Amino acid sequence: MVLICQSPTVTSLDVSRDGDSSSSSAAVHIIYYTEKPVDEEPEAFHLRTLASLLSNDDVAKKALIYSYKTTASGFSAKLKAKQLSQI
Repeated sequence: MVLICQSPTVTSLDVSRDGDSSSSSAAVHIIYYTEKPVDEEPEAFHLRTLASLLSNDDVAKKALIYSYKTTASGFSAKLKAKQLSQI
């Protein structure tokens, strides 16, 4: 079950092939927002959010797996535990 609340909700899914769930390995995480961004396309907002955590826009584009924008606003991305804690 995924809860949707005022601040982003994070659901984690470890998809590492070797089963390494250490904080140094990246895993897929799904981040949901209750409100869609105002005056900005959802995908642009999601990329901007990722770019603020990662080193630049190109790294953010590579990390982004999917941008949810119809029913809810959110995205899935490959992030390390430390990056996830900063959202």
